[in-house]
Amino acid sequence: MKHAKTGLLLVMITLMALVMAACSSNNGQGNTSAAASPATSPEAAQASSEPSAAAADNVRTVASEKGDVTIPANPNRVIGLSIVYPEFLQALGVTPIAVQNFHPEFPSYLEEAFKNTTKMGIARTPDFEKILAAAPDLIIAPTWWSDKDYDQLTKIAPTVLLPQRDDWRDELKDIAGVLGKQEEADKVIQDLVDHELAAKEKLDTLVGDETVMYMMIMPDGIVLYGENIDRGSFVHKTLGLKPVENFPQSELSVTISLEKLPEYNPDHIILQMNDDSNETIQQYYKEIQSSSLWKNMTAVKKNQVYLVGGEEWFNLGMSPLANRYAIDAVLDIFENKGQ
Repeated sequence: MKHAKTGLLLVMITLMALVMAACSSNNGQGNTSAAASPATSPEAAQASSEPSAAAADNVRTVASEKGDVTIPANPNRVIGLSIVYPEFLQALGVTPIAVQNFHPEFPSYLEEAFKNTTKMGIARTPDFEKILAAAPDLIIAPTWWSDKDYDQLTKIAPTVLLPQRDDWRDELKDIAGVLGKQEEADKVIQDLVDHELAAKEKLDTLVGDETVMYMMIMPDGIVLYGENIDRGSFVHKTLGLKPVENFPQSELSVTISLEKLPEYNPDHIILQMNDDSNETIQQYYKEIQSSSLWKNMTAVKKNQVYLVGGEEWFNLGMSPLANRYAIDAVLDIFENKGQ
């Protein structure tokens, strides 16, 4: 990252030199014009004020965690920093020009939309060179992620920092407020609610009282999600799938070893590997599959273990696009089970 900062500094120095040279040239031309031109007439003065009024129409002021910020009235080269902000932008009909990406590839539900979007990789300090090269006219970011980088970001483009939120719906509305797309945000939220209710009704018929458990394979253990945390809440509350009875209700999630897994023994398992490309995780999953403890579980014996994509389910519970994809995936699992 030191190399990235050095490159950015050189670029900024070059740009400053060009600006100073241009200003010097313009100043010279201005002096010559002043010496040769008569006093400005009232009509000319009125005409000269019109471009300023037009320029004012092309910008607007929005609130941010750093105070009011002047941004383009209709930004068309927007960057949303953090993992989930790009999905909020896309949900509102604004395709970001560059994103921070955790996985090497975009989730399948974003592949087409993001085909021309620059990948900058994920890091707590963003790649300023790539941001500068993308030539954004607006940067939007959560303050908890980008407050430390604010001064550098504002040198590239107007930057709006938004507050930390516990609910993705509030984050979506914050971004919609910046872009003037409040109605679009309300529609995204309501459409998802309608989709959730329809799916829940279908799944009640398809699954009934059979138990479902959401588990994730980590490099050093297995995580089971309860109904009071994002992924577990999605499965058990949003979609209404019955949890195992002995999951500790005081815990949001539990990390266990393979030896403890049979104690929960659900009828169905929705399984995700934390990182599909991680060789350690892949090897651990192979070890789990070869174990007699695993093979004797009800879900395994009935062929009711459903492996879901790590990239597609990465932002589950944090994005309307990820949630909609997961709803459709779960419906597909149970509608086509046994076929």
